[in-house]
Amino acid sequence: MVKKSYDWNAGADLDNHTKKKHQILSAYFAQYLRVRCAHPQQSLFRLAIVDGFSGSGLYKNGEYGSPLIFIDTLHKLTKEINCKRAAAGLKLVNIECLIIFNDIEKIAIEKLKENIAPLLAGIQETEKNLSIRCKYFNDRFEDAYYTSLKQEILATNCKNVFFNLDQCGYSHVTAQVISEIMTTWKSAEVLLTFMIESLLAFLSPNNNSANKTSLEPEAQEKINMLLNGRILNKRQWLGEAEKIVFQHLQRCAKYVSPFSINNPDGWQYWLMHFATSYRARQVYNDVLHRYGEAQAHYGRAGLNMLSFDPAHKSSSLYLFDDDSRLISKDALHEDIPRLISQAGDAILVGQFYENAYSETPAHSEDIHQVIIENPDLEVITDSGGERRKANTIRVEDIIRVKNQRSFFPMFLNDDENE
Repeated sequence: MVKKSYDWNAGADLDNHTKKKHQILSAYFAQYLRVRCAHPQQSLFRLAIVDGFSGSGLYKNGEYGSPLIFIDTLHKLTKEINCKRAAAGLKLVNIECLIIFNDIEKIAIEKLKENIAPLLAGIQETEKNLSIRCKYFNDRFEDAYYTSLKQEILATNCKNVFFNLDQCGYSHVTAQVISEIMTTWKSAEVLLTFMIESLLAFLSPNNNSANKTSLEPEAQEKINMLLNGRILNKRQWLGEAEKIVFQHLQRCAKYVSPFSINNPDGWQYWLMHFATSYRARQVYNDVLHRYGEAQAHYGRAGLNMLSFDPAHKSSSLYLFDDDSRLISKDALHEDIPRLISQAGDAILVGQFYENAYSETPAHSEDIHQVIIENPDLEVITDSGGERRKANTIRVEDIIRVKNQRSFFPMFLNDDENE
């Protein structure tokens, strides 16, 4: 694939898919900071950010790229978090952040330094609770990662890392380096962007690359069908591509969201989130619902989102909007009792989250509401009381199947319900 060229001097055009991606990045990173700085006794949060394909940080008409989004969000959220903590009589939080920017184009890095300077100067003068240190590299991402970036972060002893890897094609970031990121740091998250056709070409049976992950023969056949245009229905195309993407990259992290950037004219760009904890996936799902229709999923709307038959009525286009949430709640009424039954008749809420968030697009509020509404389930506190409201559910609670189980026959006839 020919690399897309940007005019960083004049200012690059901001494509629609990039605008959607930046919207998600900004909203999720803000919520990430709120969650990570929420403990009442906390006074310090340390973070390392890597923007592996940074660009110059500015587009035409002054729109922010990812580098300035990170810095601006850090500035705004430090103020927001500490205003709320001060009002509650809590200690203020100091945020220390190392941001590493890399781009293979030297002009992009030179312009980035110019564009960032005013923001950093303003923060230094006005925000004593935020410290930002920037490092700049000019190399292919994986070369920079193995020769410099990894050691740079390890030297800080920082456990919290956030990688934004916004590549044009696919081959600049392999599954191997994502897996290494996720296992090297205790609290790691990755946002990965790529073009689906580039990934399919990389995984094609005709590609003998040593780095290629082997897929099931059925998946290899579907790749050829997708590349040759033989799967013509757009929604079915999205569903098959999503399953292939997930099969290829699910080994990289415990929690992987294989959703595309929504474009009804053709789903070309994927924005994937990788995390080591269910809480990160939970927050990411909720952010996608706040900005409905920015991403798209085709398949089931409840748990086990990729276990579907494209021709079955349970398969639908999920756009993280209000209509999708209604469909999701219908599916969850069956899926949640089914998941709990696999553990017996009771499960800790935290353990339920660990299982449920491995493969669901659902909003956390909908999951909680269905648990409370379902007549066959009850939520018991550690003191033996029963939860009556969805927003009071805690990770240490127990979800229990009631003795009178109206759904039980469903499990005796699973084949009929598929």
